[in-house]
Amino acid sequence: MMQKVNLGMIGGGTVGSGVFHAWQHNGTLMAARLGVQLGFRKIAVKAFDEPRPYRIPRALMTTHWQEVVHDPEIQIVIELVGGTGIARTMVLAALAQGKTVVTANKALLSAHGPELFAAAAKHGVNLHYEASVCGGIPIIKSLREGFVANQFPAIYGIVNGTCNYILSRMAAEGADFADVLAEAQKLGYAETPPDLDVDGFDAQHKTGILASLAHGFWVRHENIHTEGIRSVSRMDMQFAQQLGYTIKLLGIVKRCQMRGANSAVQVSVYPTLIPNAHVLASVNGVFNACFVRGDVVGDTLFYGRGAGKDATASAVLSDVADAALDLKHGTEVRVPPFVDHARKGRVLPMDEIVSRYYVRLSVVDKPGVLAKISAILAAAKIGISSVVQPEGHEGESVPLILMLHDAPNGAVRKALAKIGQLTAVKAAPVMFRVESFD
Repeated sequence: MMQKVNLGMIGGGTVGSGVFHAWQHNGTLMAARLGVQLGFRKIAVKAFDEPRPYRIPRALMTTHWQEVVHDPEIQIVIELVGGTGIARTMVLAALAQGKTVVTANKALLSAHGPELFAAAAKHGVNLHYEASVCGGIPIIKSLREGFVANQFPAIYGIVNGTCNYILSRMAAEGADFADVLAEAQKLGYAETPPDLDVDGFDAQHKTGILASLAHGFWVRHENIHTEGIRSVSRMDMQFAQQLGYTIKLLGIVKRCQMRGANSAVQVSVYPTLIPNAHVLASVNGVFNACFVRGDVVGDTLFYGRGAGKDATASAVLSDVADAALDLKHGTEVRVPPFVDHARKGRVLPMDEIVSRYYVRLSVVDKPGVLAKISAILAAAKIGISSVVQPEGHEGESVPLILMLHDAPNGAVRKALAKIGQLTAVKAAPVMFRVESFD
């Protein structure tokens, strides 16, 4: 007789009903593949009649989440509430009851990861979080299990579909940020207000989780240098394209130096110029991609939908399947959720990060201006690799584009502050970093 594993879920809105629907659709197939029958016992919802894309039978629903957590028959609790308040209480309560937890909540992990993983370890259960990063793309499982024999010199992620949609439209249509954002909000691709996405915080949460997993020390979100996409203009898109680049919001996790066990890692999120020949440059629309470099496997790419009820449901049920197999074989923690194996690791401060740069200046078109700018950069030991200046009218303000050689971020930041004070420079310098993927 096939073993049965009972599921409880907290959250029955868009994603929760999507998980239930996917289980209804493919639960029999999952049972055949796993040798375990999965069944929903109770689903906690905000209200019985709240709008949801898929129906959940009334008999399964409750408006009291405690009924899910404290039901002795439920072995796996799925948390799909979101946020960092009540969700933390729910997850800790479920772990304390000795239940395996599956969550899609990247904000919760970003804010309270160490506490949650410690609670899971204390109670001898597992905390699964595949759906927290890149939706349906199995990036967490790949890093934890598929690439278990690898160290990770570099991981680059396009991990926010809203930003990628906006930047893709700007590049394709020569459109302005504000116009594309307004349309994205109408179509439901962007929230109102859109700050969590367009200011880079959603990508920050996900990038921090990837960095922590890859390098074995908890990366605190306040240590992740984060810039959003509001500063990307139609003009910058056009100049980048002329120079052979595409601008993407990139989450970067890159090992910079090794001193014994003390690894220094760049963990950052910012708009980045990517060479058009690189595979990430062709990831468009709401799609996500994660480019992973392993020291043994080499370069790999994961591509797919990073959000939405169905992609998220796929990832949630993948975690449920793993948890069910662990229960079937009596090994609740076959693969630990997070292994703190390099406690001395640190995030390298942004000013110490070395990269190439795109700089756009608005300057008065008269002789001697470029010489003054070059002198400031030379004094800071920053080399110029190319200059683009559209032909303008002498005496008027025109754009001047500089591509800079590798230099520390701090040196470039200070040099641009000095350049911005020149009387011939009419607006604050615009700077984006360039990634060559060497």
